[in-house]
Amino acid sequence: MSNYKTVFFTLGILQIILGIFMFIPIIAQFFYQEIDSSFFGASIVTIIFGTLFFLSNLDHENKLNLQQAFLLTALSWLSVAIFGSLPFFFSNLDFSFTNAFFESMSGITTTGSTVIANLENMPKSILLWRAILQWLGGIGIIIMAITLMPIMNVGGMQLFKISSNDSSEKVLPKSKEIALRLIYIYSGLTVMCAFTYYGFGMNIFDSLTHSMTTLATGGFSNYNESIGFFDSLAIETSAMIFIILGSLPFITYIKFINGNRNIFFSDTQIRTFFKIIFISIIILSVYLIFDNSNSYNTRSIFFNVISILTGTGYVNAQFDNWGSFSLLIFLSLMFIGGCAGSTTCGIKIFRLQILYLFIINQIKKIIYSKGVFIIKYNQSSLNEKFISSIISFIFFYFVIFFVLTALLSLTGLDFITAISGAATSISNVGPGLGPEIGPNGNFASLPDVSKWILSLGMILGRLELFAILVLFLPSFWRN
Repeated sequence: MSNYKTVFFTLGILQIILGIFMFIPIIAQFFYQEIDSSFFGASIVTIIFGTLFFLSNLDHENKLNLQQAFLLTALSWLSVAIFGSLPFFFSNLDFSFTNAFFESMSGITTTGSTVIANLENMPKSILLWRAILQWLGGIGIIIMAITLMPIMNVGGMQLFKISSNDSSEKVLPKSKEIALRLIYIYSGLTVMCAFTYYGFGMNIFDSLTHSMTTLATGGFSNYNESIGFFDSLAIETSAMIFIILGSLPFITYIKFINGNRNIFFSDTQIRTFFKIIFISIIILSVYLIFDNSNSYNTRSIFFNVISILTGTGYVNAQFDNWGSFSLLIFLSLMFIGGCAGSTTCGIKIFRLQILYLFIINQIKKIIYSKGVFIIKYNQSSLNEKFISSIISFIFFYFVIFFVLTALLSLTGLDFITAISGAATSISNVGPGLGPEIGPNGNFASLPDVSKWILSLGMILGRLELFAILVLFLPSFWRN
């Protein structure tokens, strides 16, 4: 295992950081008089394991090869989900390990699905920990998407390399500089969101927790009715603004700070992101206007389209009662997702853009058989190998979606619950469809085996599929 010392050294640091963050809910326990040993015990266990990994791998090399990069990506998220579940498991709330792991995995992958049936009666420390997990998951995936995934050539993410001279051996030193700047930006936006929520009527605790889950586009709320609990246009408008800010590629913030003032208008992915929002709202509004059987308002259409497209999962209305066509729209939005390099999930807009360009290019070749057509994206020419990786990703995305749906159906779930559960897990959205896991439902009543299947879907979707699947190929590990 000497070849993987850098991997376990980094895992040790991540576990120590996670253990330190567990002390924050302890402060909340003292403040709200909810003192027990759950967070203290969980933090000690996490820090001890992290310290052992750290100290036993001090002689590591400050670089990663390709296999190590993939292994680190998978193990980091899995280990954080396992150790992040300990506060739930150690609490006096009777969490089984399955439920504790599901809640933790949903948090760290910023999915937002929950097994907690009565959020209003939960201890503040538990609610705060759920928000912290999503906040950490949000910044974690941003850093990984900008530093590691382009190096690993996962599903076309190589398009977003910071420099054409990047290599896997240089990723650790370079990531330190980039990560620090991303953390500043991410933390600054979170603070701004918290102050905005507080200014529009949330109490301090709600504004803090909701700001963390908003920027992370995670969607964990402290109330069963989600953001709809506050019934405030100002709060919902603020949520939409900061959800969109969390859904934009964070590398554009760095470019903007560095002097590129037009980056938010010139980036084709961002422009398409707003077009999808606009078109979806128009289509849904027209449908609901002519379908008089459904109760709705323009405010709820705007909010839920943005929330579901970005994978946030906040809700302010029972949109699963808006008719079958509306369900189809929302299911489609789950798959699309937001921009690459953001906290959002799904297939990602840039992949769908490139698939569209590929289809148009193929049609041109049929019409003009002797023509030579080059596919360009953001002024960069795309080779066949790159386009193949995009098409392969989209193909496997839907294959895994159908496999997850079939497996969930085998556990006894009805069709709507199975298909929406598979979609919400692999797209990391949060709420599903139907009375059981719908907008104001939860996943508590699902069989344990269903929760493990959904947890698998969450980590597959969060880590762009191939970062996990490649680990099971024997050929990948051969020198």
